[in-house]
Order: sequence, then C-alpha cells, then structure tokens
Amino acid sequence: MDSRLYVITGSAFLKGRRLEDVIRQAIGGGADCIQLREKEATSRELLEMAVLLRRITRETDIRFIVNDRVDIALAADADGVHLGQDDLPIAVARKLLGPEKIIGISTHSVQEAIAAEQAGADYIGLGPIHPTQTKLDAEPVIGVEGVREVRRHVSIPIVAIGGIKQPDVAEIIRAGANGVAVISAIIGANDVYAAAAAMRAEVDRIREEGKPHGTDD
Repeated sequence: MDSRLYVITGSAFLKGRRLEDVIRQAIGGGADCIQLREKEATSRELLEMAVLLRRITRETDIRFIVNDRVDIALAADADGVHLGQDDLPIAVARKLLGPEKIIGISTHSVQEAIAAEQAGADYIGLGPIHPTQTKLDAEPVIGVEGVREVRRHVSIPIVAIGGIKQPDVAEIIRAGANGVAVISAIIGANDVYAAAAAMRAEVDRIREEGKPHGTDD
C-alpha cells in the first residue's frame, strides 16, 4: 500500500460539483488511492457513495479505501479500510476483512506507529502535519520532524496527512513519508485535475531523488 497521492472525500469542499466528477478529475491528475470519508452521512448514503467510488476506482484501476466502517467496506467490496485509534482493533478488522484486504490506521506518535506495525497494519496515516480544518478534533500537530522521527522506527508505508498544501510536499517526502493524503487541497481546488497533477508530480520528483525507507520501488 505504497500510495503517493491519497485523496480523501469531503462533501463540504465540493462547491456544488458532483462527487463522481471531482473524483474522476483527481484520479486523472494522479491520485492513486481514494478514501471515502463522510462523517455526517447515514449508513445508506455511505453505501451509495461507496458503490459509486468502487465502480470508478475499478474502472481506473486504483485502490479504494473506506474510512472507519468495516461493514461498508465489505458491502462495497472496497480494497480495504482505514481505522482510527478508537475504531475496531486491527486484529478484529483483519478477521472480518480477510488476509487480502488493506488495513491502515491513523497514528499521531512514534508509539502509535510502532503499535500499528506490530499489529499488522499495511500502512499508517501520520499526522496532523499542520493544523487542519477538516477534522475538528484533530490531535496536536507533529510537523515534518514527526514524520522523520516515525520513519526511524517503522518500515511500513507512511502517508502524511493534515493541512498539507503543494509547497509542503517536498519536505514531507524527504522526511520519509511515502505519500501525502489530502482533502481540501484537491477536493476543494477550483481545478481539481491541475491540483492533483501538480501534487503528484512533486511527490514523484522527490521520490526519484532517493526512495523513502520501507519501499520496494
């Protein structure tokens, strides 16, 4: 699960546009993983969105992850689930999902990152790197130095998250992240395709300078 540009949905940033259109533009620009994250949606609404995104991601051959909800991930045949620290334990999610599905988990410290790797997580979402308005109960900011410190202790892929904008990407990847996860910087962009393309190109450029630890490419 070595994602370079991990795009997370956020209906609040769609600006009246259709989710399908925005996601297709993000994928066209270089998003290689889409996560469904809609905290205010009902279970039925989540399932409808999951089925839609599963169809789009199958057509474009990229990964599709559901935030928190193992049941929705199973119902839509998603590629995996992303858990929070207060969600189902990784071992329980693995038992429900099976060995082939991807399980990621949000982490905010070296200790949580180590625990995630030991529990069998396929990747970690690490942050917040910067203050963010997309998560009102966000943990304290860890900064780029937090990425560097966590990379010293774990070998699984790191996807950095939290208020990340285009100018931040190079430093974050050089610190050891495999990729970046974004919501507003892509979903909320006036030109979604261009924003995704620019951010993906920057990740690719820095990774070509020297591959991050814990990757095989």
